[in-house]
Amino acid sequence: MDISQIDKNFALPVINEPDIEWIDARDERFALYGVYFDETEDAFVRMPSDVAKATNDGVAALFRHTSGGRIRFTTDSPYVALKAVVTKPGVMRNITMIGMTGFGVYSDGKYLGPIIPDYAAMARTEGGRAGVSGIVRMCSGEHNMEVYMPLYNGTFSVYIGIKKGSVLKPYRYTDTRRVMYYGSSITQGGCASHPGNDYAAMLSRMLDIDYLNLGFSGSARGEAVMCDYLARQECDVFVLDYDHNAPNAKHLLDTHYPLYETVRRANPTLPIVMMSRPDFRGDTDSIARRDAIRATYERALSEGDSNVYYIDGETLFDGDMRDSCTVDGCHPNDLGFFRMAQVVYPVLKNALE
Repeated sequence: MDISQIDKNFALPVINEPDIEWIDARDERFALYGVYFDETEDAFVRMPSDVAKATNDGVAALFRHTSGGRIRFTTDSPYVALKAVVTKPGVMRNITMIGMTGFGVYSDGKYLGPIIPDYAAMARTEGGRAGVSGIVRMCSGEHNMEVYMPLYNGTFSVYIGIKKGSVLKPYRYTDTRRVMYYGSSITQGGCASHPGNDYAAMLSRMLDIDYLNLGFSGSARGEAVMCDYLARQECDVFVLDYDHNAPNAKHLLDTHYPLYETVRRANPTLPIVMMSRPDFRGDTDSIARRDAIRATYERALSEGDSNVYYIDGETLFDGDMRDSCTVDGCHPNDLGFFRMAQVVYPVLKNALE
């Protein structure tokens, strides 16, 4: 049964505008954040391939995932269309196809809608690439647009479609500071319902500030090569959130302080926020992991570092219906990510000030 034949709200939007102009997202009339185009990889990436490949096999694959990638622009076009070439996706058991490989469109800071992948068409595609396309309508007037790129897929090309003759100019952050996140699948955005609903993206909109998402699903383990790379990045707050990917509490204890120390040595005044995982269960392993992160924080304080912050992961889902904050007992849903953003927001705001 094709549900779109019964409920037209489930039908894929058709692009049939006669006056549409397609423009490469790399054009100077767009502002690109969180990713850059790597000619060698022929794709948008989050970090250099040599560092990713030297870290571990997971990062070597996931650095091409465009989590945190944003295309920002101002236009008075009555619609915004998009067509992109992405990695042909498989099926993930716990995240929506929109979150995995779709695009999220925001207008003036508010969610306008998704560019929804046609999975059936993608499945019929030969080779390792597939197309995504769609269109969203807008109210009259000039609007500041933000298009979030897929959380769990690679992107080879993106074209934005607007009405010919429309205003088109970059929409840049007035605040030039940036937050950098390093962490697990939760940091990467699993399992938000659509791009733009993970906690890092929510915080970006709440603070109106740029960010770099270096979440690597199952693969953030605090390796030395990654520590050195993180220490070289320009940012104004660093959020350290890889509890879930440490194989065990001992690994976390062995790597957490050295990661902090490497970044601190290169950045003496950088605010560093340390977080433990949100799905705290109160078991021996959860407690040991939290203690390992807390130990880094307390050691830093004892050594005279007053620019460190600690967030107990047990507080990240605080509120009624705490058990409704995840998809699978681990990865946050939209409610879980919103709760996380609410807890992290005052800490980041304080650190930035």
